[in-house]
Amino acid sequence: MPIRVQLDVLLAERDVKGKELAAVVGITEQNLSLLRTGKVKGIRFSTLERICATLECQPGDLLRYED
Repeated sequence: MPIRVQLDVLLAERDVKGKELAAVVGITEQNLSLLRTGKVKGIRFSTLERICATLECQPGDLLRYED
């Protein structure tokens, strides 16, 4: 899939653990792991909104299009 999820990069830059993000956002660690690896078909806007609010980023910081 040409859409790449850059969540690992943002977590590392902000020194946030996946477990912490999952708890704040309100999703399971397993679902966060699937998102981090790009193995999801979609994401709810409400989840995307909470991730962006927590990491203080824009949706475009999380998602990247690659040919």
